[in-house]
Amino acid sequence: MTDRAAIETALKALGAAPDDGLDIAEAALLFAALDKPGLDLGPYRRHLADIAAALSRIGAGTEVAPRAMALAGVLGVEFGYRGDTESYDDPQNADLIRVIDRRMGLPVSLGILYIFAARAQLWPVAGIDFPGHFLIRLEGEDGALILDPFHQGRIAAPPEMNDLLRRVGGDDAELRPEHVRAMTGREVLLRLQNNIKARAWRGGDVERAAETLRRMLLVAPNFAPAWRELGVVEGQLGRIRQAMAATERFLMLAGDEAASLEAEAFLRHIRLQLN
Repeated sequence: MTDRAAIETALKALGAAPDDGLDIAEAALLFAALDKPGLDLGPYRRHLADIAAALSRIGAGTEVAPRAMALAGVLGVEFGYRGDTESYDDPQNADLIRVIDRRMGLPVSLGILYIFAARAQLWPVAGIDFPGHFLIRLEGEDGALILDPFHQGRIAAPPEMNDLLRRVGGDDAELRPEHVRAMTGREVLLRLQNNIKARAWRGGDVERAAETLRRMLLVAPNFAPAWRELGVVEGQLGRIRQAMAATERFLMLAGDEAASLEAEAFLRHIRLQLN
């Protein structure tokens, strides 16, 4: 599938799927394909199948530690995936196609591969909404472990998680239950795209930020914060009607009164620019 319209249609179909049926690896490939017209995704899909097959051959059983060792062995050793510590902010690290090509990426892009591989074995697994560093939670019949895909699937014990947290939140930051909240597949994809959007903002590429927001909304059409931000960005770009449409959509979805009042004021402001 190489046609942009067809890719967007496929992403919308994934966006309409229930969270427990959302194929996040396929969605991440499709996101990346939007920037590569004409690219054949066949080899990349076969590569994902090869990862799943390699993991299934190990026979890791039902306990969590052997499963964790198998995941780390397949992804981190056999296929050589690792975090990009030298050029962390390179946009390629959030592009699953380039991650597969280069065998390195961001915590969240690598985490998508770990989640895909574990789910192919029907193992309970989820992304963890950890501040500043994506982690995954893997389960077995005897319990659960937190793994760090950026460091080749090593176990992230509470002391390591505290160290990670303090790098983001300062020395007084403490590990709390919300830091290990399981994410839905849709939330994982939004976090991946947020990395791309944040880098676009830092680089002053407002158009790329707008495009990334539109992509986020393909798989999360009811994600109100993205509609709100898209309205602001479209306004900055001078696309007043698009800004109005995005802000009106946000107002339809928003439940927060203060945010709605702010958006209504913004909508009144941009409407004046049409007169």
